[in-house]
Amino acid sequence: MVRSLGVAVVGFGWMGRVHTQAYQRIAHHFPQVAVRPELVMVAEEVPGRAQEAAEQFGFASTTRDWREVAADPRVRAVSITAPNFLHREIGVAMAEAGKHIWIEKPVGLTAEDAGAVADAVAKNGLQATVGFNYRNAPAVAYARELIASGEIGTVTHVRIRLFSDYAAHPEGALTWRYERDRGGSGVLGDLASHGVDLARFLLGDITSLTADTAVFIPERARPTGATAGHTRATGGELGPVENEDYVNCLLRFASGARGVLEACRVSVGEQNNYGFEVHGTKGAVLWDFRRMGELGVSRGTTYQDQPVSTVYVGPGHGEYAAFQPGAASSMGYDDLKVIEAHAFLRSVAEGVPYGATLADAVHSALALDAMSRSAERGAWVDLP
Repeated sequence: MVRSLGVAVVGFGWMGRVHTQAYQRIAHHFPQVAVRPELVMVAEEVPGRAQEAAEQFGFASTTRDWREVAADPRVRAVSITAPNFLHREIGVAMAEAGKHIWIEKPVGLTAEDAGAVADAVAKNGLQATVGFNYRNAPAVAYARELIASGEIGTVTHVRIRLFSDYAAHPEGALTWRYERDRGGSGVLGDLASHGVDLARFLLGDITSLTADTAVFIPERARPTGATAGHTRATGGELGPVENEDYVNCLLRFASGARGVLEACRVSVGEQNNYGFEVHGTKGAVLWDFRRMGELGVSRGTTYQDQPVSTVYVGPGHGEYAAFQPGAASSMGYDDLKVIEAHAFLRSVAEGVPYGATLADAVHSALALDAMSRSAERGAWVDLP
């Protein structure tokens, strides 16, 4: 029997919209799910934004204060899509109020923040899913299967890249994203957190790393009003960019494999150039987010001059069958969040975790903290 689950969304910028749309699509793609989300409340402090969300998506009520969400007995699950510096306070409060949470990465500003949310969720016997969406791509799921089955031999090394131009314009407004106290470690938390999750999802635990970071646009203009996404600002007072534009990191894995993780938010000419190349003793797998439904696969026994074939993912790869009946029909970013929403609701319904968890967020945050320490010291850092 399908039962209703009252859900709320806290923070209604772009990601709040993505979560809301994912909730509304659950029944279309995963009709067997045991709980169906009911949009009870949306919380957003920017005047008028919550009301607009309610009118467009059908939330039953609105508020500018997320604490009203925690106090509302109708709400049993919450999407936390507010800025990073609010993750810990909101996440702990929602868990203490008995709400299951779907929270965006990086879950706070530090590993301590992510751990505090994880502890609160565990203490109250709740479920939580984290927004590491790229692992949900069917091609990534297939790559993991090939690696685990030994199809490419023993993994020797991996290269993971996350290049974007969202902060490349010098007139990009000095929002919370560029402040240490509110945006944390800059591109580390924003993009490299995804890279760490992909690395662990594909290859297992990271044991040590060394990193180098840089700020390439040292000043930006302060915005004069409310912002959403990556707003431009001109004429405002200039202020310093306090966190990282770029990180390059060498990784060592428990398996003995080596890795390179590179992320940049000011890469002119790069629009969401995310992907990986994993090499083994008998082959390789290669993935580019911009060609999400394709996986490059090299395997065999020729070793030298061994060709790479393109596999178009289809039913049987990850959750592809929930969206398309045959291979090579395109999926998109929002589909990955629908898969994530399904994992969250399934976790709530069955009482066991599915998808990326807060444990994954803590591991990612520990790696990000280690990157920051390594960049400061110029040395290798071991991970717990």
